Amino acid sequence: MFQLLDIIGTIAFAMSGALTAMNKKMDPFGVFIIAFVTAVGGGTLRDVLIGRTPVGWMLDLKYVYVIAAGFILAVIFRKKFDRLRTSLFLFDTIGLGVFTLIGLEKGINIGLHPVICIALGTMTACFGGVIRDILCNEIPVIFRKEIYATICILGGVMFFLLRELSFDNDILYLATSLVIISVRLMAVKFKWYLPTLENK
Repeated sequence: MFQLLDIIGTIAFAMSGALTAMNKKMDPFGVFIIAFVTAVGGGTLRDVLIGRTPVGWMLDLKYVYVIAAGFILAVIFRKKFDRLRTSLFLFDTIGLGVFTLIGLEKGINIGLHPVICIALGTMTACFGGVIRDILCNEIPVIFRKEIYATICILGGVMFFLLRELSFDNDILYLATSLVIISVRLMAVKFKWYLPTLENK
């Protein structure tokens, strides 16, 4: 289950990055680079912080192949994604749920405190999107009023609560990622936002 979710998250973020780049009318090389950094940016930061070098995607070419597949799918079916913003949002949301889980698991594997594990999960899920938005000259979603990183933190808290109740790992992974995805979908549908701070 964990390996499957890893692949799903990588391809979802790669497609999210590719769609964003195509929306900015970049050339094929630019689209591929944005797809790549979106998919591996958060994981790269996480691995550097925990001292796991070379970072994961450098040790396993599977990630390069999966990102390339996401890039090709996004390019081939770009005309099918007639509602580009909806498609981008959906892929980004899937990646958010899955990558939070991966960051949590990496932290647990090296014996970090649950609070630090949740921070790692949030970074893994969010920072690929931050790099994508910066390179595409957008204000990163994490810094806007839309609920984004907060959902990852909520998912992390729920993960550890279920873990304390001795749920099976597969159920843990599935339930946590589904909660993150569902809450983000509901947050956008019902317009749940964090208040903005203004200097008046």
